[in-house]
Amino acid sequence: MAPEPEHPREPRRITDLDALKVFTHPLRIELYRALFTGGAATASRLADQVGEAVSLVSYHLRKMAGHGFIVEAPEASKDGRERWWRVERGFTFRNSDFGDSPESVAVVGQVTRQLLRARQERYDTYLDDSASWGKEWVDAAFNWEYMPRLTVTEFQQLSAEMQELITAYRDRGRAAEAAGDTEGREQVSVQVFGFPFRP
Repeated sequence: MAPEPEHPREPRRITDLDALKVFTHPLRIELYRALFTGGAATASRLADQVGEAVSLVSYHLRKMAGHGFIVEAPEASKDGRERWWRVERGFTFRNSDFGDSPESVAVVGQVTRQLLRARQERYDTYLDDSASWGKEWVDAAFNWEYMPRLTVTEFQQLSAEMQELITAYRDRGRAAEAAGDTEGREQVSVQVFGFPFRP
């Protein structure tokens, strides 16, 4: 059994294009998410999880490590012979940090689309398996769309307030787990995105 997940520090904001390019490959996103939610793991464990060759998984892990997205976790190895990896911290990026060239705009678009596909796959899996979760979990799940008319300042305030709310729940969950309160807790995905549009 893999060690319990670490609780990564606050997300790192990516502003370097080469670092962002790491996540243009969908397998790297899948491996990163597996480490983020599942805790430390070896390349062989991850290969079993994602259904890929160990050599390919090791290559992608080294690429992520080269930009500091994951780090080695020797404390997880029982005999020192296995190479364990873990996420040191989450990441975030802003489109406006990469708007200075056609290449950077293209990379941002590619990474954003890869992330959205990964999120959609996770939601599709939930929909396929929802009957196994039980009524309380299914009733707690949500899928909303609101379309308020806002100024850019109000839009920015909405984003900040939503982030504060989610962060408060994240911190509450971390504190409870650190105190040993793990009964009835499940990993929850909250996917939020907002953007302007014209009807």
